[in-house]
Amino acid sequence: VAPGILVYTWALRPWGRWGWLAATLYVTCGALRLARFNVQVGTVEKRHFVGLPIPAAACVIAATVLLYYYVGGHGDVESKKLLMLLVIFAVAGLMVSEVRYFSFKEIKFHRRHPFSVLIGLIVLIMLTIGAPEPMLFLVITTYALSGPAILAGRILSGRRRRAVASDSGP
Repeated sequence: VAPGILVYTWALRPWGRWGWLAATLYVTCGALRLARFNVQVGTVEKRHFVGLPIPAAACVIAATVLLYYYVGGHGDVESKKLLMLLVIFAVAGLMVSEVRYFSFKEIKFHRRHPFSVLIGLIVLIMLTIGAPEPMLFLVITTYALSGPAILAGRILSGRRRRAVASDSGP
């Protein structure tokens, strides 16, 4: 509920009823996402979530607000209102979608990893300490877009395989 209230008071209030409906849609889709998660908890594989997880959706909203002020945004700008309306609809849709997201539940931190992974984590931590707002936005937006991007890649590779199979046919 908190991200819905945040985005309504921060950017959607000027839209009137449409802004209220957009914030309500976000909260409703979050409740539906949680209901589906609770119903499927015993049958879904552990490696993936179905639909954008609610904490990630909330982070998209919060990170967008933080980035806005980080880059010097202020006041009641028209582009902010339209952008947040589109973001809230996109995030609400991704929460109730069938798009799969990596869950990170099977990452084994106690196992050995290549040295490059350690260096990458150190660089990521340093960048996050140096500029937390852009890094939070970049990481959470990358995660939110990873599901649709992977789905699009699977669809395109399936089409390529079918095209190659039909070209090499009799």
